[in-house]
Amino acid sequence: MLDLCLQERELAQAEIDELQEAFKEFDYDQDGYLNYKDVAECMRTMGYMPTEMELLEIVQQIKMRMGGLMDFDDFIELMAPRMMGETTDMLGLKEVQSAFSQFDQDGDGKINQDEMKEALKTLLGEKLKKGEQEEILKELDVNADGNIDFEEFVMMLSIQ
Repeated sequence: MLDLCLQERELAQAEIDELQEAFKEFDYDQDGYLNYKDVAECMRTMGYMPTEMELLEIVQQIKMRMGGLMDFDDFIELMAPRMMGETTDMLGLKEVQSAFSQFDQDGDGKINQDEMKEALKTLLGEKLKKGEQEEILKELDVNADGNIDFEEFVMMLSIQ
């Protein structure tokens, strides 16, 4: 049996700063606490879209444990797992650039049709029919210039 060990990382200073900034913005009376009503709005401002169920849980916790107010430490405790979860599934820019350059064999910053043909053959282990290949290229080629540029490549990777 494999013994899997997940290393828990610390929040980076930039992430802590981002939390601090958001916290201050919603600490209207600057007493060092967020009202439970403002936590949801603060989360949304930071780009997190909690479900109604999550919000009910969070609000209940704040009301019961903290008397309806949340200090910055509690806010970090709430947001840290969300911020870390967000980055766990994301590829770094270096990895994406490396993958792109493997397909962009001539290094011109675009994956042309021939390079795409090779890439698909490598990735799928088989040759596609011409119609299938053209269909894939057409779908990925957002600006319809016949090539896949880096931006289109990144968009392709982000499609879930």
